[in-house]
Amino acid sequence: MSGGVPVRSDRLPPSAVRRGYGVVRGALRGPRPEAVPALVARACTLVGLVDIAAGVFPRFRNSRMHTLAEVLPGALGPFAAALSLSAGVLLLLLAHGLRRRKRRAWRAAVILLPAGAIAQFTYRHSLVGVLVSLALLIPLLRHRDEFRALPDPTSRWRALANFVLMGAGSIALGLLVVSAHPGRMVGDPSLADRLEHVLYGLFGFEGPVDYADNTSWTVAFSLGALGLLTAITTIYLAFRPEHPAASLTDDDEVRLRALLDRHGSRDSLGHFALRRDKAVVFSPSGKAAVTYRVVSGVMLASGDPIGDVEAWPGAIERFMDEAKAHSWTPAVMGCSETGAEVWTRETGLDALELGDEAVVDVADFSLAGRAMRNVRQMVKRIERLGYETRVRRVRDLGEAELNRIRRAAEDWRGTDTERGFSMALGRIGDPADGNCLIATAHRIEGAARSASGRAVVGDGWAEETPGAYGDLKAVLHFVPWGPDGASLDLMRRDRSADPGMNELLIVAALQAAPRLGVRQVSLNFAMFRAALARGEKIGAGPVLRAWRGLLVFLSRWFQIESLYKFNAKFRPRWEPRFVVYATSRDLPRIGLAAMQAEGFVSLALPRVLRRRAKAPAPCAHAVRSAGHAA
Repeated sequence: MSGGVPVRSDRLPPSAVRRGYGVVRGALRGPRPEAVPALVARACTLVGLVDIAAGVFPRFRNSRMHTLAEVLPGALGPFAAALSLSAGVLLLLLAHGLRRRKRRAWRAAVILLPAGAIAQFTYRHSLVGVLVSLALLIPLLRHRDEFRALPDPTSRWRALANFVLMGAGSIALGLLVVSAHPGRMVGDPSLADRLEHVLYGLFGFEGPVDYADNTSWTVAFSLGALGLLTAITTIYLAFRPEHPAASLTDDDEVRLRALLDRHGSRDSLGHFALRRDKAVVFSPSGKAAVTYRVVSGVMLASGDPIGDVEAWPGAIERFMDEAKAHSWTPAVMGCSETGAEVWTRETGLDALELGDEAVVDVADFSLAGRAMRNVRQMVKRIERLGYETRVRRVRDLGEAELNRIRRAAEDWRGTDTERGFSMALGRIGDPADGNCLIATAHRIEGAARSASGRAVVGDGWAEETPGAYGDLKAVLHFVPWGPDGASLDLMRRDRSADPGMNELLIVAALQAAPRLGVRQVSLNFAMFRAALARGEKIGAGPVLRAWRGLLVFLSRWFQIESLYKFNAKFRPRWEPRFVVYATSRDLPRIGLAAMQAEGFVSLALPRVLRRRAKAPAPCAHAVRSAGHAA
């Protein structure tokens, strides 16, 4: 896949990339944490926490810390507790944005801090309080050019998420506020009474808990402030100007397809750049492009850049400039060795081997021989049960059959949400994707009849009538890989079908490949394949065996080992794939963003509550999972 691609001689040595050692050549163009924003963010966090403590705990306000608490932004006159809570929460919210150099967070802090200083002087005539506010305000104004990051793509889900998180936080803080005055509480209210009091207080009403003296006013103002903050932030997020999520325009797609027509054979993942929920940046010459999606502040590219390799640096530079403009964390998932070399050379990022892609050369594939015995026997057994296969181009299928395949793939999906991003197209049967391949398995009506005259399916189970999709029992979808290759996109099967449907269809696709002009087929991606392969060999060290044991344990949920073993059945060659990242501390965040992009972490409604789309877009597992290969 990367062989024969011209790369300049000053590239990083493959061994360094393969081990994950990044060599910084020049300053990183992408966003690095700046000293001033980081210090200001830490100061806001500290002040916010102290403000919250001063607002919640009366003993804290009356302790030796009282002098400090009184001069913090937000501690104003008779409403000190409520205002301390409000200022503390707001400063905590702003701290994250300031750390990421967000312009909107800077503007809010510049408004909040002078307001606090003026209030301190007006209500308490406290010069120290004014100085505390100005101590944070001065570096913000002096280094305003550091806070230029543009807003992230937004959606209405952020408003819902804010309402849930802020609401839960307000209830938790409210319970602390209600319970922080045991000496002045009338009687001994239960937890249910206190929770009821909090819920009433968040909406501005009096609850069932009573206090002596003026404590009830302090609690009421504090709860009301928390409720008001939750409402204001949720309304702001719901009605603020929308910054559209990633999407390809028609012009972008036309340009990408033109690049793939000329250079699509370089990368088996190239066609997945045409997912329509990605954005794209082009090189200045227009001869190369990088597609990406922003997830939780991570600018996530996938595969290699599209187009002429000599123009890749220009597209990569545009990508890094975009990341810097928005203060996004740059990352690349699943690039090839050549791609990793270019990314690390041009940006100073590091690369780490993520796993291996299984690629089968059609000319070398055969079911003969002892090594293929298990696959051969499984295929023959399924064929004797009355299954037949068909491998065709999408353009050769009728619309009625395509609709049936789409609906079947949707219903056979094993999860409530679509999965896939870096190695999935996200649709099937689109007229623009006429070169895609579809392999289907069909159960011939009347085959393998039992004594009762019913069709025997699987382990003796018999079905009285054909399924909802007739004789269709399994589907494989392949996208083009240049003019003479195919790359596996999704694998779906009827749960009532016999085991081995995936093996049957892969063999059928490989056997039909010559007549379709296909010379190589990319199968599933096996994460950490090298560790699994080396760890099971005789003489493997204790560390490698322990690492393999952990991967086998995680395979119960993520199909790590099963994908490797499934791929190995077809005797492929292995092509390494890499993740490119800025610093090691970014890896957990990148991993979470990748899981969100691939569909493992989702805010989508449960499947039963979603209306059926007119044209479902069946998508693959995050790593083109073999699904039910085992």
